[in-house]
Amino acid sequence: MALSENIRIARESQALTQAELAQAVGISQPMVAQYEIALKVPTVIVAVKLARVLNTTCEELVNGTPEEPQDKPA
Repeated sequence: MALSENIRIARESQALTQAELAQAVGISQPMVAQYEIALKVPTVIVAVKLARVLNTTCEELVNGTPEEPQDKPA
């Protein structure tokens, strides 16, 4: 999944509105909307703040939730 979709999914899983997330991170609601529709990409500093508020990591925002590790053949 894309960063934009992962931000939206993480926000919704925390039951936050775009306005609530924006206020917690210190950005505007329209900026959150632009991140979620992939018009803009957050700076590293904002991405770290997003991850903290959304109880996730920057890596998970970029790559999605980690998949279950598969057993490697011996």
